[in-house]
Amino acid sequence: MRAPWFPLVIVVLAQLQMAVNLNVLPVSLGPLSEDLGTPATAAATALLIYSLFVAALVMVGAKIGKLLGERLVLQVGVVVHGDAMALMATSTDATTMNVAQAIAGVAAAVVVPTLVVLIAASYHGRQQATALGVLAGIPAVSSAVTFVVAGFLATALSWRWSYWLIVALAVVVLALSRGLKPIPRRPEIRIDVVGVVLSAAAIAAILVGFRTMQTWGPLVAAPGAPFSVLRLSPAPLLIVVGVVLGQAFFAWSRRRSDHGREPLLATEVLGSDEERSAVIAFLVAGSLSLAVGFLIPLYVQFAQGRTPMASAGAILPYSVAIAAAGVLSVRLYDRVAPRLLGVASFVLIAVGLLVVAATLGRDWSTAAVVVGLLLVGAGEGTLLTLLFNVLVSASPKHLAGDVGALRGVANNVSNALGAAFAGVVAVGLLGVFLATGFARADLPDHVERQAFSGHVDFVTDGDLRSTLRRTSATEEQVDRAVAVNDDARLRALRAAFLLVGAVSALAVFPAWRLPRYVPDELPAGDASGESRLP
Repeated sequence: MRAPWFPLVIVVLAQLQMAVNLNVLPVSLGPLSEDLGTPATAAATALLIYSLFVAALVMVGAKIGKLLGERLVLQVGVVVHGDAMALMATSTDATTMNVAQAIAGVAAAVVVPTLVVLIAASYHGRQQATALGVLAGIPAVSSAVTFVVAGFLATALSWRWSYWLIVALAVVVLALSRGLKPIPRRPEIRIDVVGVVLSAAAIAAILVGFRTMQTWGPLVAAPGAPFSVLRLSPAPLLIVVGVVLGQAFFAWSRRRSDHGREPLLATEVLGSDEERSAVIAFLVAGSLSLAVGFLIPLYVQFAQGRTPMASAGAILPYSVAIAAAGVLSVRLYDRVAPRLLGVASFVLIAVGLLVVAATLGRDWSTAAVVVGLLLVGAGEGTLLTLLFNVLVSASPKHLAGDVGALRGVANNVSNALGAAFAGVVAVGLLGVFLATGFARADLPDHVERQAFSGHVDFVTDGDLRSTLRRTSATEEQVDRAVAVNDDARLRALRAAFLLVGAVSALAVFPAWRLPRYVPDELPAGDASGESRLP
């Protein structure tokens, strides 16, 4: 007889397969950059590509799951994702890495919605609530485990071994999935093609707009911009276009619903201000998590010139705090309203990042920095689990796929925004501080040009010294340039942490519109009497 938690084990392993990929890239930043001959921010670009494909296609992935059957879609998605990870493990340049992440994103887009459906079909009542809580907490747990394992492998062997482990995990998930009970297909499902185009275009425009701000200019068009409109950069224009297309998507979806036709995303999952506020808060919380998870390895591996294992050690308190808070905060749901818990968590993150920014120095492992990271992790772990539960608690069971799709969109848009924000802000600030530092150091202009070849990015002191020694710079000029770079990196990262903390403080406003009830006060069903997911 099959164990009652067998389906959950498969769901957890499949979720781990998707989540581990996101965490391997940041912790392997240094070796990956050196091996593939790419700048430090190339990993952020790969994360953006993966997240863009997931976010753009996850809603249609939910419909494909209903059309073909969730078990079959899970199996196919797991195999394709595993193949993409094999391609990632054998990558020789940034282009191959980006192609691998694009394929992985397409596969994840069809897998992610099936996980919520499989739980809804396999469990009921208290078991279902527990299973959903575990699913919500898996990304946090995976980050804690992945940073240690991937950090060790990247230091002792190669960053490629982490991806071969994901391939092995895909084989295990595929083998176990044969024991899942098939979910009946729904051949009557019709995919809203107009909705697919509108949603995908909106998400792509927003994410590409954020990512290209650094090279195209945040407002005024930079020299690297492909074109300009009245001297304005196309980056913010893309973001505006994305927002307009997003509004068009929701208008189109409401129109289809009014005419009795099924939209790409059921409008009921965003039917109230509280649900919309939960999605906004989810986006911010996920963005903060990826931004911090990107900035820490950037500091340890490039500002300190240490190994990926050192990055894993530095980020471990933060990751463990996320995982612990994600699991333990569930116990507060019966006593504390989501509104109060959400506001308190965002405040906790803001305070923690303020502590990190104020105390960050040459030695990462100071007590104050560790305490700050623990505060940030506790806030983020609580939020990521809480907000997922708020979304699923407000939706009828038959909308489980739509809830899974919405979660996939929110997760991956926030991942891309977080990585893009961290990369753009950190490199932008670095450029400002480098320009100021070189001017104060009274160094010739050609030294700065030779140091960065016209493209500012994070480099280690050793790499910069090696580059300058191959130029006309004197040894004294090399020493002064390295000192300027060292100071600029530290100031840029401090300011980046501070800005991320300011975003967390502003997120108190959407969190204030979260539900005021505790789970025991939830309505027993919707207007039709159908039970809610938990």
